[in-house]
Formats: sequence, structure tokens, C-alpha cells
Amino acid sequence: MDKDKEEQILRKRFIELARTADNRGYQTYSDFLNLNEISIFYSLRHELPKVNYYLFGGYNGAERKVLCFYADTDVKAFSDYITCIRMLPLNKKFSDDLNHRDFLGALMNLGIERSLLGDILVKEKEGFVFCKASISEFIVDNLTKIRHTSIRCEILTEELPEIQPDFKEIRGSVSSIRLDAVIALAFHTSRNSILGLISGGKVFVDGRLVESNSYQLKEEETVSVRGLGKFIFKGMENQTKKGRLFVSILKYI
Repeated sequence: MDKDKEEQILRKRFIELARTADNRGYQTYSDFLNLNEISIFYSLRHELPKVNYYLFGGYNGAERKVLCFYADTDVKAFSDYITCIRMLPLNKKFSDDLNHRDFLGALMNLGIERSLLGDILVKEKEGFVFCKASISEFIVDNLTKIRHTSIRCEILTEELPEIQPDFKEIRGSVSSIRLDAVIALAFHTSRNSILGLISGGKVFVDGRLVESNSYQLKEEETVSVRGLGKFIFKGMENQTKKGRLFVSILKYI
């Protein structure tokens, strides 16, 4: 399907969900949205009814998120809509060294659309996938092997284990806290090589597409660069005698 047509369909879907929540007074949900889709939502908020909304992916810091519209002041828990499934080898000692791509590929091979799946986190050969609750039983019943490793799946109903992503702290000096300068520091590359990524629509800040390399980053903003990765900008620590700014970054690994 043509990219512009896909975007038009998505925009109409957002408007439809918002109007339904506003007119009928109950919650409406999207599928899991990627960064570009979230950015499209932000770009049309002024066209939507004045209805409450909330974006959530199952845990704090999620990249793929479900959009919920709700008319009252109290959004219900996402627990009825989003489920977390733990995927673990039957024998970790003899398990393949499974990674994100392995878990995602196995789920997609079941015929599951990507829009029904949220983030996948990997910890010590185990995978945790956030998905629509409606497909959770299907995954548990049918996902039994990843690569050469036999696995079992279980739906997590209690408090989630500590499965937050791992970070690497990067500290260094930049000439300014412009987007291009900080990205260059995060990924150890030149500012010139970053310009094409920014103008090419591959850089998102807190889910919003940013196409200006002069954008000034703020503390705690999350920057995602397609093809490179993402990081949290922790902010400026001090200034050198030569006027350069010493900053701190938490890079996802």
C-alpha cells in the first residue's frame, strides 16, 4: 500500500477512535503503534475532539505503545488490553543465545501481525513480549520453539519482574545541546553523517518526528534513531573553559 494512503487511513482511524470515545463515553484503543505512527498522532491532535488520551506500552519507557482515548477523568488500567508473556527455554544451559530478532521472528512466524505486538525485552536468554490480551492464549499454546531451543510461555499476571532495558552511560563534551551534536556523541560518529538521518525522517524525540538538526534537547528526552538505536539525554553537567558543554547520556544496549 502507498505510504501516503497508509497515513491517511491511520489518521482517519485516530479520529474515529477519538470521536467514539467522546460521543459514547467509553474507552477506545489502537493497536500497538511504532514511533512514526505515534508522531502522526501528535501531528493531528488539533483535529481531534477534546477527549482525554493516554499512550502506554505495558511498562515505563516502552517504545511501541497503545493509544487509549477516554471521555471521563479516570482511564482504566491497561491490564485488560495489554498482556506480558514470558518466553523461557526449557533448559537454559543448552539454550541458543536468543536475542530480540529470534523472539520477534518466532512470533511473526505464527502469523501474528506486528501491530498486535509491543516491545520485546530480552534478559538472560528469556524474552518478555507485550501484546494484545486477545492473542495471549494463542501465543502460549503455539509458541514452543525458537531456533533450536524448546521453550514454554506463561502469561504474567502478577507484578512484572525487573525487565527494564540495560543502559550504557556515555559522558562527553559537545559544542551545544543541538540534536545533531548529541546524537553524534551517542553513536560516536560525525555531525555531518547525522544530518541525512534527521532530514530523512529517521529521528524521533519522545515519539515525535524531529527534522531540524538545530532542535535543542531537554533533560530526560528519549531520542530514537532508526538503524542506530536510542538513548535518554540526561542533561548538561558543566561547561568547560573553552565553552564546550559536558553532557550525560544513557544509551540503550
